[in-house]
Amino acid sequence: MYNVAIMKNRLSGNIALFITALIWGLGFVAQRAGMEFIGPFTFNAIRSFLGALSLVPLILWVKYSKPDLRTDKRKYVQRVGLARAGISCGIALFVAMSIQQYCMQFVGAGKAGFITALYIIFVPIISLLRGSKIAKRVGFSVFLSVVGLYLLCFHPDGGYSIYDLWLLIGAFFYGVHILVVDNYTKVHPIKASCVQFLVVGVLSLIPMFWLETPSLATLLDCKVPLLYSGILACGVAYTLQMFGQKHTFPVLASLILCLESVFAVVGGAMILGEVMNAREILGCVLMISGFIIANTKVEQKF
Repeated sequence: MYNVAIMKNRLSGNIALFITALIWGLGFVAQRAGMEFIGPFTFNAIRSFLGALSLVPLILWVKYSKPDLRTDKRKYVQRVGLARAGISCGIALFVAMSIQQYCMQFVGAGKAGFITALYIIFVPIISLLRGSKIAKRVGFSVFLSVVGLYLLCFHPDGGYSIYDLWLLIGAFFYGVHILVVDNYTKVHPIKASCVQFLVVGVLSLIPMFWLETPSLATLLDCKVPLLYSGILACGVAYTLQMFGQKHTFPVLASLILCLESVFAVVGGAMILGEVMNAREILGCVLMISGFIIANTKVEQKF
């Protein structure tokens, strides 16, 4: 019975991460559209605050849906843990989101999607450096996913620039964020997600006022991309990420989340009328194959 419960929780967690990848993948369309109206730091600040605000009703519902029987000492310990989780996750996410959003002004969506999704490489590398053991099956899944990402998103004739390197650094911090979340799986996921977005929003205000000149008119023009990126891509998706990582492993989580690149291409085809070529279709097949192989059997050393 215990193993069955674990498997059910793991399945629920993986489904939550899959939905997260779907929302993030379609969010690339919103992010690109938003850059036509406002600057990257303004975009990140507003969408982060929207993400935090969207979680407040749910937090209040959880708070008042049942009596609080915790002792004062227990409340204090949980609040300290929540603050640490929110601040740590928020700082890592701020760095990653800022680099990605800024570079998307200068790098094509396909190349940006490929380089950003390389966090699937950084997660197992960092995990290995921390002493974790990775199953050979998972290593092969990562390889398939990387090859699939290359075929799906990267076009060599697009050239290279300093922004490619910055996106690679941003991908590293997305990997760091996944591992930081994994360290705080015992905290309340919704509350931790809310705190992390408040941190990202506050930190984004500094470069926003320093480098950009936002106005109410431009914010209203950008309302649709901001609402999608804030409420769905931030409030819903990152909360699902924290929930999902409570019941699965960080390397597997990164493999599932990297499917956002597949959904970005599918979203571009459905919403923007873009056509997938044979190379891109093969990339999707390889990525999905890697995901299936990683989920075929879960080993203790994973």
